[in-house]
Amino acid sequence: MTDLPGIVVTGASGRMGQMLIRTVLDSPRARLVGVVERAGHDWVGQDVGVAMGGAPVDLHVTDDALEAFSRAQAVIDFTAPAATVEFAGIAAQARAVHVIGTTGLSEDDLAAIAAAARHAVVVRAGNMSLGVNLLVQLTKKVAAALDEDFDIEVIEAHHRHKVDAPSGTALMLGQAAADGRGVSLDAVSDRARDGMTGARKRGDIGFHAIRGGDIVGEHDVLFAAEGERIVLRHVATDRAVFARGALKAALWGQDKKPGEYDMVDVLGL
Repeated sequence: MTDLPGIVVTGASGRMGQMLIRTVLDSPRARLVGVVERAGHDWVGQDVGVAMGGAPVDLHVTDDALEAFSRAQAVIDFTAPAATVEFAGIAAQARAVHVIGTTGLSEDDLAAIAAAARHAVVVRAGNMSLGVNLLVQLTKKVAAALDEDFDIEVIEAHHRHKVDAPSGTALMLGQAAADGRGVSLDAVSDRARDGMTGARKRGDIGFHAIRGGDIVGEHDVLFAAEGERIVLRHVATDRAVFARGALKAALWGQDKKPGEYDMVDVLGL
């Protein structure tokens, strides 16, 4: 049992944190060796099983990430940009695989994560599901096959509590479309239409964010031309798909050299 990779989950009290904890506890391929929450959180010091409303699991929530990471072979992190950047440095110190599902990262955040990846494995993706990563590859291929007579729009929907927009997955899809066309996403991205905007600019890639209820995640890539439309779609109904993908990434990274990887690498797509 003790030779199984030890996993730490950060952001233990969040929706994804709790799903990740359950996924690792249920896995025959990994051990849960730590759960981390921010200092001052009500969960700190509690048995994590009890904190989640269940039976004790003999593992207490801590706010000491350095101590927790030092006992782990991998860290799974779906938190917030500032926390993720801090965790990247600590995971690199511990030489632990750092699986990052955090979205809304700035260019400075990404640069800090890239620096940490010189010393440890970092697997970062806007979405950890197999289906979404297949959708990304399909989007790139379709965009490469169609010219600018086809307008591209990325439409995403998430629950009311999501704080960033467009979603990390939507940006992955937009980037795939831009790559397929051989253009810079920054140069063609259109994220804010309101009022008298004028006609749509040829070649732009539009983004639309829907927020409401408990939507787990829905993403559409629309290719629209005169007389025809192509729609590529992925719908997630259970965030367990993201947790399973993240655990797969943590296990995959165990024998890899330091560097930055994504789910395309993990899934061999």
